[in-house]
Amino acid sequence: MTTAMTRCAHTDQIRDVSPSADGCEDCLNTGDSWVHLRMCLVCGHVGCCDSSRNKHATKHFHGTQHPIIQSAEPGEDWRWCYVDETYVD
Repeated sequence: MTTAMTRCAHTDQIRDVSPSADGCEDCLNTGDSWVHLRMCLVCGHVGCCDSSRNKHATKHFHGTQHPIIQSAEPGEDWRWCYVDETYVD
């Protein structure tokens, strides 16, 4: 039995972006805190992860449909596609 791995079909949307803030952009605006940071690879928006109370990275995806984020944590280099629900090479 062979299992096909899900591949991201949205890598063409990845842009050369700069982080929008030095922390979660939305939490900084409201004075809230976060656990880990994620950066949108379409526009550079920095949002907090789903372990954070506000889940701003996921909210950004739902509001914009920008599919791919990258960890903004030191020492981490993984990327995730919300649409295909898979890690991106």
